[in-house]
Amino acid sequence: MSSGTAVFVEAETAQRPTVLGLIVSGRMKPDSGEVSIDGTPDAKALRRRLALVDAPDVSEPHGDVLLSDVVAEELMFAGRFGGPTAVRHELERLGLREHARLPIGDLAPDARVRALCELALQRPEVEGLVLVSPDRHGGAPEDWWRIACELAEDGAAVLVIAGRAARAAISAHPAGWGTGEVMPLHDHADADDAAAAVEEQA
Repeated sequence: MSSGTAVFVEAETAQRPTVLGLIVSGRMKPDSGEVSIDGTPDAKALRRRLALVDAPDVSEPHGDVLLSDVVAEELMFAGRFGGPTAVRHELERLGLREHARLPIGDLAPDARVRALCELALQRPEVEGLVLVSPDRHGGAPEDWWRIACELAEDGAAVLVIAGRAARAAISAHPAGWGTGEVMPLHDHADADDAAAAVEEQA
């Protein structure tokens, strides 16, 4: 993956996408191979410049937390004041003000992806996103894939890790992969092999 691109990586089973996300973002060491940034293996730089977004059991917000509270917390991660006025302005920017009191678990999948990704990009030094298993929330995969491509077109490096059914749905959609790319994973490939193939060039 590189700045200004959205890349889809296929990964199945409950834990595999999260493990792959942790490896690619420098938060877990692979058993073999390495993940590099600007051509250099540097886990600290990966962690600093890549946000791991919505990874199950790792970085996903609890489903009962109100969207407004998620926004407040993300603003604090970004070094900004997370008071009510700031939260309201951020929700307006995201087009989600009317959903402020909605538990994030009830938010539409595409709105959830946009909110969590755009908020993560406001953190200091973050230039790229590793979005894990957005397909687990349901909805149309082409909707959140379009958002990933839009974020990439704005300059971010975006890696989306999702399952085979989501890949098939995007391929079958008239818009297809749009400006994004797909990196196929074969059944025999493990997460370490996939991580070793990903080089972040943000």
